[in-house]
Amino acid sequence: MAMYWCTEALPLSVTALLPIILFPFLGILPANKVCPQYFLDTNFLFLSGLIMAAAIEEWNLHRRIALRILLLVGVQPARLILGMMLTTSFLSMWLSNTASTAMMLPIAMAILKSLFGEKETSQELKREKEENQASVHQNKLHVVPTEMQLLANADEKDLVQEKEVTIEVSSDVRKEEEYKTNVWKGFLISIPYSASIGGTATLTGTAPNLILSGQLKSFFPGCDLVNFGSWFVFAFPLMVLFLFLGWLWISFLYGCISLRGCRKKKSEIRADAEARAKAVITEDYQKLGPIKFAEQAVFVLFCLFAILLFSRDPKFITGWASLFTPGFVTDAVTGVTIVTILFFFPSKRPTLKWWFDLKAPNTENEPLLSWRKAQESVPWNIILLLGGGFAMAKGCEESGLSIWIGGRLDPLENLPPAVAVILITIVIALFTEFASNTATIIIFLPVLAELAIRLKVNPLYLMIPGTIGCSFAFMLPVSTPPNSIAFASGHLMVKDMARTGVLMNLMGVLLLSLAINTWGMSIFQLGTYPAWANIHSNNATTLLVDVQNITLNSL
Repeated sequence: MAMYWCTEALPLSVTALLPIILFPFLGILPANKVCPQYFLDTNFLFLSGLIMAAAIEEWNLHRRIALRILLLVGVQPARLILGMMLTTSFLSMWLSNTASTAMMLPIAMAILKSLFGEKETSQELKREKEENQASVHQNKLHVVPTEMQLLANADEKDLVQEKEVTIEVSSDVRKEEEYKTNVWKGFLISIPYSASIGGTATLTGTAPNLILSGQLKSFFPGCDLVNFGSWFVFAFPLMVLFLFLGWLWISFLYGCISLRGCRKKKSEIRADAEARAKAVITEDYQKLGPIKFAEQAVFVLFCLFAILLFSRDPKFITGWASLFTPGFVTDAVTGVTIVTILFFFPSKRPTLKWWFDLKAPNTENEPLLSWRKAQESVPWNIILLLGGGFAMAKGCEESGLSIWIGGRLDPLENLPPAVAVILITIVIALFTEFASNTATIIIFLPVLAELAIRLKVNPLYLMIPGTIGCSFAFMLPVSTPPNSIAFASGHLMVKDMARTGVLMNLMGVLLLSLAINTWGMSIFQLGTYPAWANIHSNNATTLLVDVQNITLNSL
């Protein structure tokens, strides 16, 4: 399954169904134990997040939020990149990373066109475009001519005539074009990066986070430390730090922030361009019109969704779930309860006129979300993929494979735990550059669980950094769908992502190590070896003895 996931010889979701076929035939697990793994309560939490995202997209609430944030942060290139990153990361906390990138990219292109549309081409830019096309074809992607490129080709002759005036003017124009090209790249590359960073902040933000939650219930049933609230308290400050440092790095690398300050000679030109950019954002925002009743209703339900998930059992205070029977109300129950309201709450303001006016038409109210829309919007293949990961983890546990793998990790037992965290995060971050994030974490989590038991450290101390490290895929276009979407715009080259992504990966690894060794220690009680890990260790020892006895008897 790991080989198929990495090579995509079969569709990822089809590979995820293999445990249903192979485990019963090979005598690993009966079908009545394999199939329930595909619909654990973790899957329903993920499903509730997807349905909420579908309602937000249905009423364009995400676009209104994005444009409003961009208006607030300002229109200077560095501020606009910050606005793009803040907006994309916020949306990615609740929507999928791919959807957030696909939604923000057209907004970024429109702003860039208003900033630099008239002077985007030059001899250097033309040569760069040819290199870009070659690199895209090597990655088996097709270049779609963008509106910017068409405008650039149309104005090429006029620009050549301008360059013939004087050598000094030509040099200035060339520097200005280089500045514009760098800003363009900085805009585009910031969007997929912030989507990947934002997805780590919530338990429902990206699939690896949910796989960790599900596999913990399989490997360590007594562990109840990871839920929506505790994860948010740990991961949100990490996301904010990473986002800020990432913004500084991208802005500095692509010339949006300069140690020399702004060049006064070009201030009037850039002020004019920034005024046009603000006009474009304002016009797009005004096109949305006044906020509708449906948008208000979805926003209120969205806030209720987030608040109830956060406050159910945040660990540092008593949550509202303590009012009910312990263990009965989970995050999945909370999520499904809220999204169910979307299917019957009216999208237009209700009125009492119908009750008192006998002649009022008996028209059916349109709900905030129809089942047809939810069915079209929800990527059901991801739910199967999650289930396949849980089924494989269950098979690894029941068969003794995870223990066997743990027994081969003896050389790592002498490593200090803090060093082990850094090495694990680096290995996983490099591996996920070439394989999907979901497949990577499914493969590594059983190994990390057994390694933690060997090292006699809290399993969460290794499993949480490994999970978040799966989202640190910044170096290649093929690493994640958001990277591919930005790369396919035709304005980025592989070397742009590689040189930017190397430091992004390094920052991510160091910040994650800082987080898990500071505030993560108190949130997840990582300073002690927990009793629930001892129970698993005792079960594992018994299972290992049974496996050895079976092997000896067969010999």
